Amino acid sequence: MSTVKSGDAIRVHYEGRFENGEVFDSSRERGEPLAFEAGSNQLIPGFSEGVIGMAVGDTQTLTLPPEQAYGPHDPSHVQRADLEVLPEGVKVGDQLQAQHGEQVFQVVVTEMDDKGATLDANHPLAGKTLVFDIEVVGID
Repeated sequence: MSTVKSGDAIRVHYEGRFENGEVFDSSRERGEPLAFEAGSNQLIPGFSEGVIGMAVGDTQTLTLPPEQAYGPHDPSHVQRADLEVLPEGVKVGDQLQAQHGEQVFQVVVTEMDDKGATLDANHPLAGKTLVFDIEVVGID
């Protein structure tokens, strides 16, 4: 039986959840397996490397610390913005686009007061330990 090697094009079904069991993503709910190159930088490192050595039909649970997932939460990616530079009606939880020089990136409004808002440009899953149940469904 063939096993996944770095560089193989593979397909997996997965469920991603937080340590408390709350599911944040599932390929089965979308009805399509995830296709990617094993060992590549197409996905977070722990996931991409974690499938190496598995065979079609194998399942495993990967627990990935932030360093193997979306990285630690970086406080330098959290900034304050004055109300006058924000879109009208913005509220906590809104996702906005911000620009620094020519770079455009996504930010989330995490706090607001009568003077402005706190904007967080970290990935929403940064700083979190993630748990993935993975099943290899194909090696192409």
